[in-house]
Amino acid sequence: MVYKSICAVEGVTANGVKEGKFGLALIRASGTAAGVFTENLARAAPIELMRKQVKTGKLEAVIANSGCANAYTGKRGYEDAVTMTEYAGSALGVDDTSVGVASTGVIGRYLELPMIRRQCADVALRLTSTPDAEDRTVHAIMTTDTRPKHALVKREGFTIGAIAKGSGMIAPNMGTMLSFIYTDAQVEAKPLKEALKCAAQRTFNRVVVDGDTSTNDIALCTATGEAGKVNVKEFSVALETCCRSLAQQIAADGEGASKLLEVTVRGAPKEAGAAKVARVIVESPLVKTAVYGEDPNWGRVVAAAGRAGVKFDPNAVSLWISDGSNQYPLVKSGEIIADLTRAKAAMHGNKVIFVLDLGAGKEEATAWGCDLTEKYVEINGRYTT
Repeated sequence: MVYKSICAVEGVTANGVKEGKFGLALIRASGTAAGVFTENLARAAPIELMRKQVKTGKLEAVIANSGCANAYTGKRGYEDAVTMTEYAGSALGVDDTSVGVASTGVIGRYLELPMIRRQCADVALRLTSTPDAEDRTVHAIMTTDTRPKHALVKREGFTIGAIAKGSGMIAPNMGTMLSFIYTDAQVEAKPLKEALKCAAQRTFNRVVVDGDTSTNDIALCTATGEAGKVNVKEFSVALETCCRSLAQQIAADGEGASKLLEVTVRGAPKEAGAAKVARVIVESPLVKTAVYGEDPNWGRVVAAAGRAGVKFDPNAVSLWISDGSNQYPLVKSGEIIADLTRAKAAMHGNKVIFVLDLGAGKEEATAWGCDLTEKYVEINGRYTT
C-alpha cells in the first residue's frame, strides 16, 4: 500500500532508493524550518552539523541515508556529513548550507560516499509528488522497521504531512528516530521552532521501546508557506496531532513487538510528572513482558509508578485496563477490585491500555511503548554481524 502525506503538501517533491541495507532519500521543499535533536552526548555527525545549520531558520531540501549512522566517526564523519549536503546541493541546484542531512544505521562505521553520491544523482532526477515516490522515500530510510510511517493532518486552510522511521533504540529525549515534517502553512521560524519543540515533548519524547536513546534522533519541520498565514495556536495543535500519529506508529512497530502499549496517567500535580510516570511504566521490562505474556500483573504497573520520582499516595491510586473498546477496573482508591478473567481478556488484542489515576492533582499525560518479546533479542543480538 502506498500513501501520500508529505507529498500531499504543496511545494514538496521527494523520492528514494534502497540497495540492500543501504538507502538514500531526497526531499525538496523550500521554506522556514526548525529542528529538534537527540540529547545523547554521543551525537552523530549529521546531528552536530544540523544543530548549526538549522539556526538559519530555512531549508531547501533534505538528504537522508540508511545503513550507516555516521556516528562516533570523529572529524572524518563530520566532513562526510558536509559532503552529503554538497552532493544534494549540487544535484538540486541549491545552496548546500540550506540542505538538511540525517543518517541512520550502524554506529562506528564510515559512510560509503561513492555510493551515496551515485544514489543522490539518480534520485535527484526523479523527484515527484506521487504516492509511489513518497513510498520509496520512506522505505529508503527504514532499517529494522517492518512498515513505513506516514501521517497527514488536514485543517481548514493548511495541511501538515510527515514521514518517519523508528523501531529500535527508542527512548525519550527526542524519540530516537528520523522524522521529516512538511506543511504548506506560512509560519515564521521562531513560532515554528516553539511549536515543534512542544509537539515533540508531548509525542516523540513519550515513546519508549527499549530505553536506549539514539545518537541520531532528528525531526525537521519545513513550512513552505504556500497556503498563506495561519493561526499559530491552531497550527500547533495540528502539528502535535501529526506527531502523535507518528509516535504511536513507532511504538507499535517496536523491534519484535506484538502489542502496542499505551499508558495514560491522570491526577498528577503537574503534566511533567504525569509524563514521567507514564514513561517509566512503558519502559519497565516487567510491565512489557507481562503485556507480551497477556498476564494482568497490575502490581507491576503500580510498582513502576512508585519509582518514577513523582510524589503520590499509593493507597489513593486507581487503575484500569483496556483493549481500546472495553475498560475494566483493577484498583479503586487503593482497593483491589480486579476481575482477572476480564483483565486477561483485555490483553488478547494488539493494543493494551492502562489508565492510572494518582489522585494527587488534575494534570495528565500519555506515553506509548510496546511489549518485550524474544524477537527483540534476536534482532539486536546480531545486529552488525
